[in-house]
Amino acid sequence: MKVAVQREDFDLGAEVRAISKNATIGAVASFVGLVRDVRMTLEHYPGMTERAIRKIVEEAATRWQLIDCTVIHRYGELAPNDQIVLVAVASAHRGDAFAACEFIMDYLKTRAPFWKKEHRAGGATWVASRGADDEAADRWKQGER
Repeated sequence: MKVAVQREDFDLGAEVRAISKNATIGAVASFVGLVRDVRMTLEHYPGMTERAIRKIVEEAATRWQLIDCTVIHRYGELAPNDQIVLVAVASAHRGDAFAACEFIMDYLKTRAPFWKKEHRAGGATWVASRGADDEAADRWKQGER
């Protein structure tokens, strides 16, 4: 399992190939998050953020049969269309890969300590957490997914 918090961009193809080398893997599900229409700055606490992400991945591994997983989250200054996050999950079956990938991403949005500042023409503002992100994560607790 790979967890990285980094300034540098990542290569989706290379990361997926890296977790696809086990002969028991039948599926890899991945998600790449991109910066939308506004420049942003992402901040985090080194060490704490990686531990939080590892805990999310470990929880996913208790719920689904995972063979491997990669989570890369960027920080620093990001421009529109830059990659922000990669979640790639390898499993023997697609159902486990899809579910674990979605779970990890939902929990990253609510449990990983990142702070986002958007830079618009009128100035920079810190972005508050969204209720929709909390609702997505809460569904996993309630067994809806």
